[in-house]
Amino acid sequence: MKILATRLKDLREGRRIYQREMAEMLGLSMRGYQSYETNTSEPKLETLVFLADYFNVSVDYLLGRTDVPGMRKKSSREKQD
Repeated sequence: MKILATRLKDLREGRRIYQREMAEMLGLSMRGYQSYETNTSEPKLETLVFLADYFNVSVDYLLGRTDVPGMRKKSSREKQD
C-alpha cells in the first residue's frame, strides 16, 4: 500500500527518527523496515498496531481508510455496548 509507505515515512520524519532506530524498535533489519517505506512489503498486524500506538494514530489512518490521524477513545457509554 503506497499510502502506508508514505504515512510511515512522514510520521517517522516528523519525529526526526532514523530508519535504523525504527528498525531496532521493531526488531527488524534496517532493510526490513525500509521495505515498508518503499512499499515493497507490508508489516504484520501486530507491527501495524505497534506503529499506530507509537505514532499515536489509528491503524485506519496508517492504511489510508481515514485522513484523520488522531485516535478516538471510546466513551464509557460506548464501552458498555
